[in-house]
Amino acid sequence: MGIDLGKLDLPRKPGVYIFKRSDDRVMYVGKATNLNARVRSYFSKRQDREMVPRLLEEASKIDFIATQSPSEALVLERQLIRTNQPRYNSMLKDGKSFPFIALTSHKKPRILYTRNPPSDAKIWGPFPEAGSAKMVVKLLRRYFGIRDKSDRAPFGFVEGDGDHEYAERVAAVQSVLDGNAGILIGRLQRDMDRASDSLNYERAARIRDMIGSVKSAVSENIVSSRFYQDCDAIGFASQGDKGSLVILHAKKGVIQGQVDYPLIHRGDVTDSVSLVLSEHYANTRPPEKILVPSPLGDSMADWLSQRRTSSVDVRVPLRGDLARLRMMADRNAELQLIRDSRLPSGNLEQTAAEDGAKLLGLSSLEHLVCFDMSQTLGKERVGASVVFRKGRPSKKDYRTYRVRSDATDDLRMMSEVVIRWAEKQEEWPDLLLLDGGETHLSTIMGDLDGLGLSGLFPVAALAKREETLHISGMEPLVLDRRGRVLVHARDEAHRFANTYHKKRRGRGAIADPLEEIEGLGAKKIQALLRHFGGRKRIDHASVRDLQEVPGIGKEMAGRIRAHLQGR
Repeated sequence: MGIDLGKLDLPRKPGVYIFKRSDDRVMYVGKATNLNARVRSYFSKRQDREMVPRLLEEASKIDFIATQSPSEALVLERQLIRTNQPRYNSMLKDGKSFPFIALTSHKKPRILYTRNPPSDAKIWGPFPEAGSAKMVVKLLRRYFGIRDKSDRAPFGFVEGDGDHEYAERVAAVQSVLDGNAGILIGRLQRDMDRASDSLNYERAARIRDMIGSVKSAVSENIVSSRFYQDCDAIGFASQGDKGSLVILHAKKGVIQGQVDYPLIHRGDVTDSVSLVLSEHYANTRPPEKILVPSPLGDSMADWLSQRRTSSVDVRVPLRGDLARLRMMADRNAELQLIRDSRLPSGNLEQTAAEDGAKLLGLSSLEHLVCFDMSQTLGKERVGASVVFRKGRPSKKDYRTYRVRSDATDDLRMMSEVVIRWAEKQEEWPDLLLLDGGETHLSTIMGDLDGLGLSGLFPVAALAKREETLHISGMEPLVLDRRGRVLVHARDEAHRFANTYHKKRRGRGAIADPLEEIEGLGAKKIQALLRHFGGRKRIDHASVRDLQEVPGIGKEMAGRIRAHLQGR
């Protein structure tokens, strides 16, 4: 045994105790109402936890941090487990995340739909129904004029005169997210009535569906339980070191929704359940009643009551309807565990994404965007971006770009298309990957900084030579198998860019010269052809004639005339 019980001198106060090895590596973190009594219990000869003898054998010292209350110890324990990932603590599995709605701490707060909310933001969620949560964000932006992550007001919304008026709108949004959806639903219902009175029944039906989404997200399926859910039933199942915890949300005995958390279970049910509940309710107002599989202790009950700002009844039901509800949660946890056991990491693509995240020290790599440029043949200069979600290509999110400027080198062309991409984004990736080296990385990061986007997401560049990855804050890294999702994304971007380039080259021999004019897209070209009845009359049209075409203004008309004359 590496620790001398006789030399332990711990206070009889609440706090966190930390088992460490001789090299200061943290082996286990625990919380206690009385540090001295709790730590001494580990040296009892009667232990019901298999890990305790191994822990005492490996540890060489025990540190502690005293707190003002057991509730503070609970919060500190969670933070230390997350930071140190001790070997003998239960832990939530990487990659399991739910979406949140967040209001940032900016002077004019911005609303976000995100799986990784900023630490200083006000947070609602997590949401099991992502679609409903997204709909709520869109509606709140539209009806209250709340800015998005890029500090842009919603299209068509006319803002007021000052900060006070914006603060009032933010307060209304907070009220909606806190459970008072009547403000938003009232506005939607008035819009629906107007549409119906105007015999616009299709619009009325769409608004009716929006009202349903708001009610679903804010009252029934929202995990937050704010003012709606009467009871949460906690189910738990484990096999070896794999565990699954399920939270069933019920209102008057009727199941409203479910969230499951896979975790690494280290032998103590109370520890595992406490870990998940402290994580879950850190951003969520607990319900009036929580049904648990084993006693959690007074400190957890006190902390939950503080989070709710009123008493929370935490109990282990033994009979009746509540016991049956909690047993249902157990059965669902067992089913989730069986499913997770069959697919330990979901699938091969998900495993690759998880491996890549761990390699780069990222919390997640479930949303990856990669850029590549192509101008290897001919005069066409094009670029492409591909998107990987959970390690799998998301082809509906692929984009192609024609270079509009006179740039002819790869770096300047990539700079142009990345800026165009960034200016239109509403969802930032976990990583932006570039096909290139250190120069590409520094240039693009400078461009993003110029747009005010620095620090919102990491950027990396992958050079083909020896598959060397360059990322800010790290030494160049030669990728091994753990970086296979990055290589796959880079190769897919290269393939997609070259395919688009080939298509443009094939089209070039018979391409319409009008396509070379910046800002003149296919729809406007079609409008020109319809108006003049063919190309020949367009070639001889004056600026005034061209302005008569719908969608062609004076500036565009002049640009068309100058281009055709130059030919």
